[in-house]
Amino acid sequence: MGGVTGFVYHEDYVKYYFGPTHPFKPYRSKATFELLKDLGVFDEKAKIFEARMANEDELMLVHTKNFVDFVKRMSEKGSGLLDYGDTPATKGIYEASALRVGGTLRGAELIMEGKVSHAFNPSGGLHHAKEGSAGGFCVFNDIAVAIRYLQKKYGLKRIAVVDVDGHHGDGTQTIFYDEPILTVSFHRYGWFFYPGTGNVNEIGRGEGLGYSVNIPLPMGTFDEAYLYAFKEIVPPLIKAYKPEIIIQQFGVDSHYEDPLVGLALTTQTYQEIAEIMHKLAHEISNGKYLIVGGGGYKPENVARCWAIMFTTVSEVKPKKPEKYKELFDKYKPQKNEQIFEKVKNTVEQLKKKIFPIHGLT
Repeated sequence: MGGVTGFVYHEDYVKYYFGPTHPFKPYRSKATFELLKDLGVFDEKAKIFEARMANEDELMLVHTKNFVDFVKRMSEKGSGLLDYGDTPATKGIYEASALRVGGTLRGAELIMEGKVSHAFNPSGGLHHAKEGSAGGFCVFNDIAVAIRYLQKKYGLKRIAVVDVDGHHGDGTQTIFYDEPILTVSFHRYGWFFYPGTGNVNEIGRGEGLGYSVNIPLPMGTFDEAYLYAFKEIVPPLIKAYKPEIIIQQFGVDSHYEDPLVGLALTTQTYQEIAEIMHKLAHEISNGKYLIVGGGGYKPENVARCWAIMFTTVSEVKPKKPEKYKELFDKYKPQKNEQIFEKVKNTVEQLKKKIFPIHGLT
């Protein structure tokens, strides 16, 4: 389909660190970068760009000054908590967080300036942070900051977010709940599962009515059931909404081996999602497709999934094709028809609530 795909990276991404026992492992980004280099993916169609730091004014496009100042103080102190327990304060966490936001802004700039068609920031996707609070390992919400930045600097009005992380994108949804910014989230949902939001009845309000779209999934949702829901919901909504740019949160903690989520996807699903979204971006958004990372708590699997996604979107043929083939899962979780029926019922409920608002039947 043409176009350059940018990989936005910085060696200091590893400084977004919550301690040795914390499940969030920042070296996932470096592992992905090294794997892509080893595969020989980077060429004239897939280029590396250095991330930059987001400044305070950019952070405050979304976050309150009180919260930004609080993170600064806690970062200097290097101890305590940034939220109710999941997100510790460590030395330098402010700068490390601002760099991750800046990586997403750099990707947005590259796309809008025509230097690339698509960009991937593996250290973005921090979708739990809200205007005045951190949450779920997320300090600042780079997705929301990028949306405000695109609105302010480039005058964009129609921006779509498609979030495939295993956890609901609650921060992003909350920030845009009253606005016609399309946020679509596929996530596990159920009692005591973080963050506890994201049911089908959360559809936005006011001018945002119908623009918050949630596909809550039962534990054990597997490839076929997930892809059924994805294909039924995402392409029709994107085609109806006609976004000027698509942002995708590409968390891969829905993989069947992830220790925190309990969904059952394989690498094949991530490849197919990348193919669908890449095609939609070219059909609807003039190729403008900004991808950010997200969850994933078995780092070697995260690197595999993101390498497959990036290779698919960039349409580069790896120089080590046999090694590339080895990235794909050999095992496939068992199908469960009861789970598939639950997913189908959720899709039907959602269509009844959301589709008529967008002129879809």
